[in-house]
Order: sequence, then C-alpha cells, then structure tokens
Amino acid sequence: MKEKILIVEDEFIVANDLKIMLIKAGYQITGIASSVVQARKLIVENRPDWVLLDIMLKGDLTGIDLAWELREIQLPFLYISANTNQSTLEAVKATHPYGFMVKPFRERDLIVMLDIAKYRFDQEKGTLAEIPLDDENEEIEGIIGKSSLLREVIEKIKIVAPAETSVLILGESGTGKERVAHSIHDLSAHKSNAIVIVNCAALPHSLIESELFGHEKGAFTGANSLRIGKFEQADNGTIFLDEIGELPLDSQVKLLRVLQEKEIQRLGGNKTIKINVRVVAATNRSLEKEVAEGRFRLDLYYRLNVFPIQLPTLKERKEDIEALANYFLKKYAASSRRNVISISDAALEQLKQYDWPGNIRELEHLIERNVLLAKTTEIEKFDLAVTTSNPMEFNTGKMKSMEEMEKEHIMNALQICDGKVSGPGGAAELLKIQPQTLFSKMKKLGIKQGYN
Repeated sequence: MKEKILIVEDEFIVANDLKIMLIKAGYQITGIASSVVQARKLIVENRPDWVLLDIMLKGDLTGIDLAWELREIQLPFLYISANTNQSTLEAVKATHPYGFMVKPFRERDLIVMLDIAKYRFDQEKGTLAEIPLDDENEEIEGIIGKSSLLREVIEKIKIVAPAETSVLILGESGTGKERVAHSIHDLSAHKSNAIVIVNCAALPHSLIESELFGHEKGAFTGANSLRIGKFEQADNGTIFLDEIGELPLDSQVKLLRVLQEKEIQRLGGNKTIKINVRVVAATNRSLEKEVAEGRFRLDLYYRLNVFPIQLPTLKERKEDIEALANYFLKKYAASSRRNVISISDAALEQLKQYDWPGNIRELEHLIERNVLLAKTTEIEKFDLAVTTSNPMEFNTGKMKSMEEMEKEHIMNALQICDGKVSGPGGAAELLKIQPQTLFSKMKKLGIKQGYN
C-alpha cells in the first residue's frame, strides 16, 4: 500500500471524490476533516504521511493556519483550492507547500501532482541534504566561476541532471539559462540524443500548437506536408522551453496535458503518439506574479516547478567577473584571429565596478567588441558609457525597474546599430537573441521599430 493521506476539505462531495480517486490509486485514507480542529484530532489519532489541504474550511481557522502547524511537525502537505488571488498565493507560498492543485481537476492530474510532491519532499529530506559541495570536482564545462552562489547552482545541476524530473530555471535575461539547460542535458541519460531549443516568445500565436506538437498534411490552409513538432523531435532527449512565461493561456492548457500524459496529438491527426521527453523550462518573469494576475496557470506552474534553479545576477557574483572576462577574451580572440591576450588591471577594475543590467550576455558582448577594437595585445580600458544603464535616478534616488533597464539596454543596442534590428550588424545579433524575440520585446516595451 502507498502512503496514508488525510483529506482536509469542508465540501463533502469534493472530499468523497478525492477519497475514491486516492483509494483507486492505492493510497490509504486516514480520514476526512472539515475544519482545522477536526484535522488536528485525526492527525494525532491516525498519523498520516501526507495531508491534502483546502484553504477555506469550517470554523475560524483556514487551511493556511493548519499549514503552519504541519510545518512545525514536519508533516508534508499540498493545497487543493479554487482560490488563486494574489494575497492568498503569497500566504500559500510562505508556508512552502509541496504542491497546489486548482479545482476542478482530473483524477490523473491529482495522481501526477502527488507524485511530484513526493519527489520534491524526498529530494528535500534526502538527496539534497546528503550531497556536499565538492571544491575539486565542481566545474561544469561552459559554466565559469567559483563564487558561492554559482557553486550552489552547479550542485543543483549535478543533483537533478541524472533524474527525469522537470526543471524550471529562473533568472534575469543574460544570466545563462540556456547554458544551464545544456549542462543538465549533457549530464543526463539523454545526452546522446537531441536537445531541442524552443523560444516560446518567438512562436506566432496561431502556429504554437503546430510548432510544438506538429501537424498532418492538410490540417489547415497552407499545411502542404506533414510537420514533426518540437516535442516529437525531442523524443528520448530534452526539450528546453525558454521564456515559458510568454505562452498564452490556451497553449498552456495543451502543454500541461502533454506533460502529464506524456503523449501528443498532431494538429489534424486522430491518433496519440507516446513521447519520452525531459522538460527543462526557463523564464525571466515572476511566474507567481503571472499566476496571481491570471496570465499563467497555477497547475502548470507547479508541474514545471518540481526542481527550481535560481540563477544569480552578475552583480551578485562579481568575484567571477575576471574569470568570465578572460574566458570570453580567449574565445573571441581565437574566433576572430586577433592577437589579444590580456586585460589590464585598470580595465578589470572597471568591469568590477559596473552594475551589469544585461548580466553575462552584456559582458560577453563587451569583450567581443573590445577584442575587435583593441590596438595592442591588451585591452587597456573599456568604454562603458554607451552600454552603461544606471539603475538609479540620482535626482530622485528611485531605483529603475528591470523593465526600464531592459528597455534602455535595447535602445542602446539599437543606437549602436543605427536602428537596424535584424540581419548582419543588427541589434539582435549584437544582443545575441533571435530577431523575433527582439521584435517581441520591443513591442512589449513600446520601442518603435524605426527607432534610431
């Protein structure tokens, strides 16, 4: 028999349906409680292994109140609720649940979410606590630096890579999310197969389903041949869903089903195709905020957020700047066949004093440009005036938002490129992003295409 579960739910029909689903899946039900007071009694009497917890209950206390008590006695729980407003989500997050199911849901959704919750709990109590940092063997190819924050990231990559679980990489633009995704793939059992990169922000809304899941010939006007979608291309490998927060809600529903069922159906097709794909997603948005504001599904968030990896900004790991700068120096000196072999101490100090709103990507571009511009074998100084985006408004003392800094950074790039967005010498090439992504960001930030 599987674990013992206590159901804390004040609606009898919902609670009974849960009981039937869980018994069918092999779980033991230790009882049903409609209030916190009743739940406390059943916990003492029956010692459940898990608690399924609604938020709104009978009596003066809520499920969130009980969650704090469960944390104290180290009894794992996950929420089942229809309440997803921002204040509730903030209160829920503070209790550190192992999952959150949004009513209504299917039986399979419940079982999958329980499996995810148990995996997270086992990782927290077992593997994560047992694996120490190893100073001698911590390096991963392509991830440069020795800072404590980076070492934590490397440790998490090594822990999760051999598993099959989904990974959500969080971090500002330019912090190296795609590099981490490649590292997870390279250290996994899927490394001999493909890693398929999908930039969700660059997918036209009308073609998202076709791009991800494929289509049959004749499925719609213009579908002149069979198309194999990204998930099918990634079968037995890894799919990296970058900028996952950009997916529209209707596409999120379809993606959630694919992640849970592990099968796809091509557009215009009538058969399902089983797939075995490791999913790694990334975003520079706060998905919790997106959920609270109704732009991202909470059940999809928890499905992706099984194992989150938060990437530090470059200004949080300034001790890595010298190593990164020298790495990029060697890379671009070799690729451009330029005899540039060092960076002066004064120039390195400039780099360390800068705030890096564009993070590692901005540093890489700066080194690449200066390798090409260097007149000797050493980069003596950097002209940061063009690329500097000062986060403080000195006349008011007000900190600029990330959106304001991103807008200014893009406009600086456009200015350098005389307003050219795509193609050789364009801002997209300079910023090392796809032109479609840059156009999408410009539209979002209100930057005119003809800017110069």
